[in-house]
Amino acid sequence: MAAKDKRTSRFKHPITLEGRALHPESLMMSYGYVPEWSEGALKCPIFQTSTFVFKSAEEGKRFFEIAYGLREKGPDEKIGLIYSRLNNPDLEILEDRLTLWDRAEDSAVFESGMAAIATTFLALCQPGDTILYSEPLYGGTEFLLTEILTRWGLKPIPFLARNHQEELPALAERYRDSLRLIYIETPANPTNDLVDIAFCADIAEALNQQRERPVLLIVDNTFIGPLWQHPLAHGADLVIYSATKFIGGHSDVVAGAVVGPASLLSEIKKHRSILGTMAGPWTGWLLMRSLETLRLRMTAQMHNARRIARYLQEHPRVERVYFPELLPEDSPQFAIYRKQCLAPGSIVSFDIAGGEKEAFRFLNALKLIKLAVSLGGTESLAEHPATMTHSDIPPDKQRVMGITEQMIRLSVGVEHPEDLIADLDQALRKAFAPA
Repeated sequence: MAAKDKRTSRFKHPITLEGRALHPESLMMSYGYVPEWSEGALKCPIFQTSTFVFKSAEEGKRFFEIAYGLREKGPDEKIGLIYSRLNNPDLEILEDRLTLWDRAEDSAVFESGMAAIATTFLALCQPGDTILYSEPLYGGTEFLLTEILTRWGLKPIPFLARNHQEELPALAERYRDSLRLIYIETPANPTNDLVDIAFCADIAEALNQQRERPVLLIVDNTFIGPLWQHPLAHGADLVIYSATKFIGGHSDVVAGAVVGPASLLSEIKKHRSILGTMAGPWTGWLLMRSLETLRLRMTAQMHNARRIARYLQEHPRVERVYFPELLPEDSPQFAIYRKQCLAPGSIVSFDIAGGEKEAFRFLNALKLIKLAVSLGGTESLAEHPATMTHSDIPPDKQRVMGITEQMIRLSVGVEHPEDLIADLDQALRKAFAPA
């Protein structure tokens, strides 16, 4: 059974020029913003206010009725501006623009990626629900699932990303009565393992034919970003981003986002308002700035990553490179890559010869590339997953996931590729130079 196409049509052709639909990168400059409403300002101002003035008591009543779900919103009605925990012009315009890359109906912005993930889980789950999730998974998400949500009666069950086609069907059948979410991160952090989104969607769809409360498929699309993979087109119900990464792209803002159908986003936004996890106007303004250059940045980063991955593949001191484009062409993982990814992204992991000592010597020798966690920024970063981003995972479990003590994760930036390769080359030489 083919994955159900859950894309919405509301924003499919939001603006046309002589009958031709404009591309998202063009719409990022102005979509959702009316300069006349802000004294003709070319760019959206920062609406640094906690509350908004109503024109009349009757208007205030209408706004609250819609915001709190006391009545159905009319076809031409909008949620009016009330209070910045509920809505704010910077966030509303940003949320309109975030729908464009994924062709989603709605989106919600949060003050961090973890706020987006936690609010979504709390909005969609109830005690007794089972969540099947792929591993390796971002450490914060796994901690939330295994150490916090279990206190609320949720049951998280992992499966290996690279073995999902063998493990997931049996787990879905075993937990079919309580299963609520299938949560996948693809490509996986830091191994770049791929999970077939349509395959997971088909499993959820088959179960949903026999139940009233549906199984939902959520994809964390952070690692490859909104440009190179569109999970909704392959059957996902929701897409989550750490907007700190590629969407923000300048390592100067922490934020998160969820995109998908309005029916699910309305419940998520209701919880966001009560939990207070929504982003502020400065965050919204910074992300709008960043969206204008998203394609330029991600394209440059991807081309740089291709060159670096090929350089590392040929280096005698590198044992293995984890990069989708370098997968064996006859492998199931490469088939998934060709089916659901438009490009390989810009995260390159590799195993250096030796072990932790050599990995640390390499990292300490880098000059242009910075030793720091996070990813997706304009600058190139390197880190050691086993002792940094995934250090809370026991070493034996790290090995099962494919995280080795000699693994380095690179987030490739927009610097000149020859300079990046020169830095990698000198660091690799120093890592193996006699003491």
